[in-house]
Amino acid sequence: MRLTGWGRKPAVDAEVFAPYSIPDLRSRFPRARFRGIPRGNGRSYGDSALAPQVLSSRRLDRFLAFDAETGVLRCEAGVLLADILDVFVPRGWFLHATPGTKLISVGGAIASDVHGKSHHLEGCFSRHVERFSLMLADGGIVDCSTTQHADLFRASCGGMGLTGFILEATLRLKRIRSAYLRETTFKADDLDHALSLFAEQSGAPYSVAWIDCLATGPRLGRSLLMTGDFIDDGRLHGIAKTPLSVPVDAPGFALNRYSVAAFNALYYHRVRGRQRERVVHFDPFFYPLDGIGHWNRIYGKSGFTQYQFVIPKASGAAGIEEVLQRIAAFKRGSFLAVLKTFGPANGNPLSFPMEGYTLALDFRLEPGLLPFLEELDRIVLDHGGRLYLTKDVRMSAETFRAGYPRWKEFQDLRRKYGADTTFRSLQSERLGL
Repeated sequence: MRLTGWGRKPAVDAEVFAPYSIPDLRSRFPRARFRGIPRGNGRSYGDSALAPQVLSSRRLDRFLAFDAETGVLRCEAGVLLADILDVFVPRGWFLHATPGTKLISVGGAIASDVHGKSHHLEGCFSRHVERFSLMLADGGIVDCSTTQHADLFRASCGGMGLTGFILEATLRLKRIRSAYLRETTFKADDLDHALSLFAEQSGAPYSVAWIDCLATGPRLGRSLLMTGDFIDDGRLHGIAKTPLSVPVDAPGFALNRYSVAAFNALYYHRVRGRQRERVVHFDPFFYPLDGIGHWNRIYGKSGFTQYQFVIPKASGAAGIEEVLQRIAAFKRGSFLAVLKTFGPANGNPLSFPMEGYTLALDFRLEPGLLPFLEELDRIVLDHGGRLYLTKDVRMSAETFRAGYPRWKEFQDLRRKYGADTTFRSLQSERLGL
C-alpha cells in the first residue's frame, strides 16, 4: 500500500498489518519478521508513521468501558478523538487536551503526546491518561501507567511509536454543560502586544493566536488572539454542517507571497474593533480545518511541511521576533501561522512542550525551503528551543539531539526492551534512533 503523512511527502510502499482484535493480532501478526512502525490515522505531517512495514490500529476502534460518574473512558487505540466527541459530548463530556484536529487516534495522541489550546493550564494528553497496554517487541503485553512500568509509560508518551504498539488506553474526560464556548478575539498590533495579551489572558481555559508572519516593521507579529471557555446553557448537541472538500490539487503557483500576504491582510482586518465576543460551537473553535476534507491539497502535488517549534519563555519574544524577521525576508510566509503558550514541561523524554511559546507554520515544499528551515533551526536552538517530532519531515540528527537532550535515555530504554531492532520509522532512522 502506498502511504504518506498528512504533508504528502515522502511516500513509501508499505506492507500493512491491520488486526481486528488483540486475539487476531496475537494469531496472525508476523512478529518475527516485523521491522516497522505503529500507525494510527496517518495525520502526523511527516515520516514518523512511515516504514516499509506498518502495524495499523485503525481496526481496533471499540469503546470498552465508561464510568458516567467520573468520566473515565477505556477504549482501543484506534478510536478517533472524533469518535469520542460524537458519543460523549451529548452526554456532557469533553477532552482535557486536544490538538487542532480530532481526526487522530487515541494511540496516536499518546505517541505524539499531543497538546492544544489548554496546555498552559491542563498540560499534554498524557496528563489525562491513566494507563495503556503496550505490545512489546517480543510480543508480550504490559500495562503502563505512572506506577506500573513507569519508564515505558513516560517514554511512550511522546515516543512516536518507537517503544511498542499501544493496544488500548484508559483516559479521563472533563465535564461540560454545553457544546458551545464564549470566544473573545483580541486584536494585537505587534508581537509584544500579542505576548502581553497572552499574559493578561493566562487564566482563560483556552487561548491561541493567529499571527501574520509576513507583516514587517512596526506591524511585525500583528495577531488575532482568541480565548474561549465553555458556557453553561445545557445545549450539548452538535450543529449540522455541510461538509466541504478540496476536490483537486491546487496549482503550485496558487500559494505565493502575494496571495498569502493578501489573505493575511484580509484575515487580520476581519475583526474591526479591538475586541469581539461571540458564542461558537466547539467544532469551529477547536477544529476549523476538519470541516474541509483534503485541505492538504491546497499546497499542490509537491506537498507541504509544518514547522513547529517551542522557545522557553525567557527568550521567547526575541526568538520569535528573529524567526518572523527571517520569514518576512524569505517572502514565502504561511497563512496558517499559530502561536500558543505552553505551561511547564512534563517528565517524558521526547514530549515536545516546555514552558514558553510555540509557533507553527505551514510551508509548501519547494526549492530553497529546506536550507531556509535549517536557518530557522539554528535560531530555535540558539534560544534553547526544539522542534515537534509529529510535524517534522527533515530535521537533522544533530538538531534533534540538541533539542531533546534526553534522547540517549530514550534510546537506552528502547534497547532494554528490544524495541530498537523492531520498531523503526523513516523518521527514527533519519534522527539516528
